[in-house]
Amino acid sequence: MRLQPGAGRREAMLVERRGGAFPADLLMRVGAAWLMVAAVLVAVNWQSIDGRQFPDPDDAMRLVQVRDLIAGQGWFDLTQYRVDAPGGGVAMHWSRLVDIPLLLVILLLSPILGAGAAEAAALVIVPLVTLFIAMLLAARIAWRLLGEEETMLTSLLMALSVPLLFQLSPLRIDHHGWQVVCALWAMNALMARSPGLGAFGLGASFATWLAISVEGLPLAAAIFGVLALRWLRDRSQRAWLVGAIQWLSVVSAALFLLTRGIGDLAVHCDAIGPLHLAVFGWGALVLTLLGRTEPAPVALVLAGFALAAGGALALVLVAAPQCAIGGGFAQIDPLAAQHWLAYVNEGRPVWHQSPVDALPFVVAPLIGLIAASRLGRHSAGWLRRFWSDYALILGAALLIALFVARAGAVACALAAPPLAWQVGQWLRAARKMKSPARRMAAMCGIALALVPTFPLTLIGPAIPANAARGDEVALAGSLRQSDCDIAAAGDVLAALPRGEIYAPLDIAPALLLESRHSVVATPHHRGHEAIGAVIAAAIGTSEEARAALVARGTDYVALCPTLGEPRHYANLSRQGFAAQLLSGEVPEWLEPVELPEDTSLLLWRVRPV
Repeated sequence: MRLQPGAGRREAMLVERRGGAFPADLLMRVGAAWLMVAAVLVAVNWQSIDGRQFPDPDDAMRLVQVRDLIAGQGWFDLTQYRVDAPGGGVAMHWSRLVDIPLLLVILLLSPILGAGAAEAAALVIVPLVTLFIAMLLAARIAWRLLGEEETMLTSLLMALSVPLLFQLSPLRIDHHGWQVVCALWAMNALMARSPGLGAFGLGASFATWLAISVEGLPLAAAIFGVLALRWLRDRSQRAWLVGAIQWLSVVSAALFLLTRGIGDLAVHCDAIGPLHLAVFGWGALVLTLLGRTEPAPVALVLAGFALAAGGALALVLVAAPQCAIGGGFAQIDPLAAQHWLAYVNEGRPVWHQSPVDALPFVVAPLIGLIAASRLGRHSAGWLRRFWSDYALILGAALLIALFVARAGAVACALAAPPLAWQVGQWLRAARKMKSPARRMAAMCGIALALVPTFPLTLIGPAIPANAARGDEVALAGSLRQSDCDIAAAGDVLAALPRGEIYAPLDIAPALLLESRHSVVATPHHRGHEAIGAVIAAAIGTSEEARAALVARGTDYVALCPTLGEPRHYANLSRQGFAAQLLSGEVPEWLEPVELPEDTSLLLWRVRPV
């Protein structure tokens, strides 16, 4: 261990460890913490695991996509043919990269356990492995730069973060957990002492992240902005930015060819394609040439940065102006935008979130940001640069999370190492307090900083606005929280002649998973026209709904009365189709289908005209 200048003060504990990328001691510490967390997560989620109750419709849809791949659908064919079948299906914007771990586990375990058990195992193994990788990458930062106590605290803080655990728990098989891993991979790369190795890690991590989801673009822009500042502060550091953009271009192109192929070269705002590759290539070309002009006047370097950014923006404005204006949601169906997209809570800003949801992804990153800034001030040499850059990037991650709530998991993950250092400082200060009362108050304050929602959890049910009323139906926020067990209706669904089911968006993926029927729409924006059709039928009259369903050739209507989505449609139109079904006034053109008593799912057959 080599102490850095200024490390003599215990306040900062600034150290740098050498000795391998992932030393055995680090692996053992993180492994022990992970085993405990994993055991708790499996125990807490066991009922959901046993009943295959996914936390989000996207997870069910991801498994449907993997099943289709195993059943023989082409690697480059990402179309969901059982969604809006009359319209030819919906081409998903998801990446095959996320399918690979699930596919490997299922294929490896199927000969041993059987297909069903292998699939169930994958739903637990893949998220927990993702959790281990995330914990390891976060703890590695603390291990190398902070200390042993901070390493364990980092692992603990990862386990206490609600936004993080939601994305990394069993059954959470969609792409958000891998985004966290990519962000931590990038921060580990930023820690490299070799500019070449660090630039490769940064470029490859963001190429992987963007191949998985273009939601990483804002943070990628922030990190490349930080690398530009490095260049301006110290011209010898230009290799970071030049190398990172070069590797971003190369790895992005390789991943595009490996996961997308050349069958679809159209411009898509919501997935990496030829336009994005052209933008990355342009940036790599300009910055590579600019790097060769060094030493150069500051004005020339700034002009080069402006040329790279301005040229990239011009490419987007000329080739796909809609991507610059509204991204993948620019041309969405008006009904879908107004009555579906506007209510997708994870995509809304912090001021539209409840305090219980917002505090975890605001408080921890905010304290982590302050701690990273302090670490920068108490450091010297390259550590000062690293922690100062870390603070800028964490600040950008927090800002993004304030506008898009689902980005909170990334912000919490990045906050863990500096937050662990800050908690360590607080704990040491508390231990030195002679007064038991003061020590107890300090410990309570630390606990409140780590779990800021604890008081709200205690008093929430007593708040009049949150208290249940006797005449109200208790609504569930998701299938997992409801008694609408679609898996329990699987045998009945399998016995029915195959056809299209009209259903609210949030239960459509589960219907696809538990049957071979098709659905009108799922909650995925590329099928926005079909989403609009679902909403129009729900808020229109029963006769208008019948005309629309007959025109599509829809065979069944399904509904979970205790979920919020159909209630929302009923509130929009008190005389609408959804309101009529919820009130029990079923139109005569629907014939009830008997289902098991252990599910609240309602199903009707559409009578022929």
